[in-house]
Amino acid sequence: MTLNYIWIAFFLIGFLVAAYKAIFLGQADMFGTMLNNLFDSSKTGFEISIGLTGVMSLWLGIMKIGERAGLINIFAKGVAPFFRTLFKGVPKDHPAYGSMTMNFSANMLGLDNAATPLGLNAMKDLQSINPKKDTASDAQIMFLVLNTAGVTLIPTSVIAMRQSLAIKEGLTNFNAADIFLPTLIATFVAFITGMIMVSIFQKINLFKLPVLLFIGGFAALIVGIYFMVSHLPPDEMSRRIGSIGSGFIMFIVILFITAGAVRKQNVYDNFIEGAKEGFTTAIRIVPYLIAMLLAISVFRTSGCMDYIVNGIATIVAACGMNTDFVPTIPIGLMKPLSGSGARGLMVDVITKYGVDSFQGKLAAVLQGTTETTFYVLAVYFGSVDIKNSRHALICGLVADLAGFTAAILIAYAFFH
Repeated sequence: MTLNYIWIAFFLIGFLVAAYKAIFLGQADMFGTMLNNLFDSSKTGFEISIGLTGVMSLWLGIMKIGERAGLINIFAKGVAPFFRTLFKGVPKDHPAYGSMTMNFSANMLGLDNAATPLGLNAMKDLQSINPKKDTASDAQIMFLVLNTAGVTLIPTSVIAMRQSLAIKEGLTNFNAADIFLPTLIATFVAFITGMIMVSIFQKINLFKLPVLLFIGGFAALIVGIYFMVSHLPPDEMSRRIGSIGSGFIMFIVILFITAGAVRKQNVYDNFIEGAKEGFTTAIRIVPYLIAMLLAISVFRTSGCMDYIVNGIATIVAACGMNTDFVPTIPIGLMKPLSGSGARGLMVDVITKYGVDSFQGKLAAVLQGTTETTFYVLAVYFGSVDIKNSRHALICGLVADLAGFTAAILIAYAFFH
């Protein structure tokens, strides 16, 4: 419902401002420009969504191979000690662990839309052991917050959109995976913040070996990669990070295919089965992206978006800070409310500044950093009729803020 009000407001406010400019400021061509931009935005939304089809099919196909090859189960067993520390009240070897592992795996691979049905299944499994059916259990809250602030190894959807927009801009030899490490670090910050916040409310002791090993292992990976590239100038650092990201993605693909072959699976058929789901998933987001791009187009053409951005820029400049990040702030504000809305704003920023610009890269990192907290809370808890979400929202929003702040600081360190 919140998104509904935002969508209507974008149209009405944009129209009223345009009418004022046309009538009182003599800008007679305002509505003609607005209408042309509406048509262009609908075309852009369709082209981007169709461009996602191949990548979504690729990754859901690869995920299916990994699932059938047993790699997902192996991963679930590997993280079981970590999960048992965090998820209070969930018995050992409960089906919820497998469901949550599948969901986290999809999120780690940046498969936003594919992760949702897996997350709903995990929430249903957790609800089966929830003693108060209308109130979120500790385990459900921990799962939801870690879901909204989950670590993203490969921001697949964002990479696909950047590649599609780079082609539209006519760029050659463009590496859309150069946001790999910044996104990984920002999501890690959000993930740790969310975990700490929930643990404070639920009085969970995080100073246990499985948790420390998980945090230490990820931190060591990030620090190691950073020191490999930190001495390089921004352009070379971006290129090297893109190379590391591309290599990691290819390693995942080959690992899953090899595991399927070793276990004598019909790897090809498994891929086709998953790829069919990818096609459906990519097509499903077409109306959502177009809807948000249309509303943003009206709002921006009227000048309202520029008023907001320039107002924030003035305040930031008065504080003596660099203002290059300001155009991406609307993405961070929209992301907790709507993934499609934030996606539309990301495309808007990239279209205006360029996919290889600082603003374009930061917009992509922000889009890949956190989840849509309000949406996930409403859908996941609503699917099992939970009315009392307890401390889930506040923990999720604090994690979002930490990820948002980290994304900006990291983008300056890597790309500015």
